[in-house]
Amino acid sequence: MSKQDSAGPNLMLFKRSFQREITNTAAAVFVVLFAILLTTQLVRLLAQAAGGRLASEAVLALLGFGALNYLPVVLSLTTFVAVLMTLSRNYRDSEMFVWFASGQALSAWIRPVLGFAVPVVVLVAALSLFLTPWALSASARLQQKMNDRDDASQIAPGTFRESGKADRVFFVEQSNATDGRMRNVFVSSSSHGNLGITVARDGRMQTAENGDRFVVLENGSRYEGLPGTAEYKVMQFERYFLRVETREARALDDSPRFLSTWELLRAPTRERLGEFLWRLGIPLAALNLALLAIPLSFVNPRAGRTSNMVMALLAYLIYSNLISVSQAWVAGGKLPFGVGVWAVHLLMLAVTAGLFYKRTAVIPFWRRVRQGDMA
Repeated sequence: MSKQDSAGPNLMLFKRSFQREITNTAAAVFVVLFAILLTTQLVRLLAQAAGGRLASEAVLALLGFGALNYLPVVLSLTTFVAVLMTLSRNYRDSEMFVWFASGQALSAWIRPVLGFAVPVVVLVAALSLFLTPWALSASARLQQKMNDRDDASQIAPGTFRESGKADRVFFVEQSNATDGRMRNVFVSSSSHGNLGITVARDGRMQTAENGDRFVVLENGSRYEGLPGTAEYKVMQFERYFLRVETREARALDDSPRFLSTWELLRAPTRERLGEFLWRLGIPLAALNLALLAIPLSFVNPRAGRTSNMVMALLAYLIYSNLISVSQAWVAGGKLPFGVGVWAVHLLMLAVTAGLFYKRTAVIPFWRRVRQGDMA
């Protein structure tokens, strides 16, 4: 059996092993990146909830919407890192020399890499073009719904809560979600320069027949006076009514980020075309990055093992920033959409081709050395 005849089954086994390894690597990378994403988002949302700026019941929903928003970027980065780590491991373990010695070029990796990357790119495109805009608009509607609630609905036990007009501060030590009863209520209010302090042992919410809402305080005291003077009065009460101002519902912001892709294309303004450029750029970048990882994965076993990782991180940051700059220029009218939507990706594709040429020029020397050693 000739060398060429035996190389075929070996290469098939090599590619099958590559597909299995890159799938396992991608799964591990995705779990790590997604866990980091969820952790950072959860910490931020819990901090807002603890400060009273966000209702606790909205934390999980906003966490899910935020995860869907960043999922296309996470998948793109996962594909890039998985290809890079898998091929770098082949270089470090000298398996690449076997590949080159069998007569295969570096460009022969394009097909197996695309076999792994294309399904992920299709998923990224579906998320970026359709699911992410829905998640952003749903998150914005939920946050606006929370902000449009009246002041009493936003009171959280153990935290000071300022009213929408900044003329009252509420504090409740305990509250019962079942019957709405509150314990140890403190209210500070200011009107025409006068300061009023109201404390009560109990409190509850009450809605009048005309729809007005009141905080009913029971068994407490009220202190009124002018700050800086000795003029004040004290009032004891069994029941005290505080009217709660109801906020008017506001319309959702018409930012292009909240519009569907169909709405962006149906009425294409500069801002909407800039947003469409960003959504289309994420899957295109995922495909380009998967190809770019092939020449960037080169590792000299005698040199450091992190140099290619640094270069890959730098390339990703530059690529991402160039897409953002193109989006801003298209939205600002400084760059035509037809140029901006392709320029950055074609530039990165040219860089990838240049790196392929550079690495291929070195491979014949490795192949001659390898064959000389075998002889």
